[in-house]
Amino acid sequence: MANIADFPSSRRRFEPRNPNFEEATRRSFERQGAMALLGARLQRVEPGVCEIQLPYREALSQQHDYFHGGLVTTVADSAAGFAAFSLAGERTSVLTVEFKVNFLAPARGELLIATGEVLRPGRTLTITEGRVLVERAGRRTLCATMLQTIMNVTGHRERD
Repeated sequence: MANIADFPSSRRRFEPRNPNFEEATRRSFERQGAMALLGARLQRVEPGVCEIQLPYREALSQQHDYFHGGLVTTVADSAAGFAAFSLAGERTSVLTVEFKVNFLAPARGELLIATGEVLRPGRTLTITEGRVLVERAGRRTLCATMLQTIMNVTGHRERD
């Protein structure tokens, strides 16, 4: 089926406001208890782009042995949110305001790969998109897409 490289990229080059954006993004990801609980790994951070991978295990499945749709959504939300965070200022955090998910195929496989990209950064709101692939026997299938709105919160301190 489809590979992420098959889709035209709408990605533009963004300039991060924080010169240490990658380190800050990775530190923030490490503080996220939900991602640790799931066993998700932050694979890639670039200005306006983030990729998170989640290996399959039975505890993450639903009754048909697919990744549970709620977890697909959770990983997509985090990937797209951290893409927005990578462009945020040093004293700015991000929170999801809304998102819409379309499931395109069952998430059946050994690995879930969620990539978030910023479509339009803003001072208050940032619009992102997420794409979720599932890898099975070396073949990747697009299983979900997300459109997300992120609110930039200035002065909000993350827990240490």
